[in-house]
Amino acid sequence: MFGVRREGITQAVGKLQRAGLISCRRGHITVLARSGLEAGACECYAVVKKESNRLLSDFQYRQGTTTSDLVVSGT
Repeated sequence: MFGVRREGITQAVGKLQRAGLISCRRGHITVLARSGLEAGACECYAVVKKESNRLLSDFQYRQGTTTSDLVVSGT
């Protein structure tokens, strides 16, 4: 899914675990410090998040739903 070799994912996960930002066990990743992950991300994260929020709010408007009606994993 990421388009990189498994070793690259293992290295990245290890680095994030050592930094205390995530916990990873048997294929399950738990975010421990979302603000730390966001701070370490490139500026494209904010752009993608802003666009996702815009599209989601447009979808909610067209469907007549509110944010509280939707369940979004990982937020």
